[in-house]
Amino acid sequence: MASGKRIRSIFDLISNYVEEMESLADDLLPVERPSWDVKASTILPLCNVSVAPDEVVVTADLPFSDPDSIRIGPSDERTLEISAKIRRRVCCEDLGIIYQRGEFSTFYCQTRIPVAVDMKRRTKRFKNGILEIKLPRKKGHQIKVGSIRKDYGELRLDNGKF
Repeated sequence: MASGKRIRSIFDLISNYVEEMESLADDLLPVERPSWDVKASTILPLCNVSVAPDEVVVTADLPFSDPDSIRIGPSDERTLEISAKIRRRVCCEDLGIIYQRGEFSTFYCQTRIPVAVDMKRRTKRFKNGILEIKLPRKKGHQIKVGSIRKDYGELRLDNGKF
């Protein structure tokens, strides 16, 4: 027994295997974040992005919002930023959150647009607490389809260039 090799138990092997699987899952799956930010007094509204052949429609659920306080703008060419003041402050307890304390006064979200759109020609409509934003798609823009190779950590597009 003087060889210096330690025989690992089955429990050590299983523990290492579970740690590897958790690490892979963390790399592949998106990390969930809370729907609120107590420090900034903001809460994330429910949002939906629908892509049609000629336009992209973004809807956001903004109940109890002041229509005059709604701000919409691009943070970059593919991200739309929406904010709106809430008419009355909402407490964590109102939402059933008992392990956190705080109040919210603003809805805020950044929504990624999956295709190229003309942000300057956007139209908006706010009715019954639902904000609808229509963004016309850019003409002649093609969507590049690619594949991600996780084992090498690289992104390859169909034309083979990155």
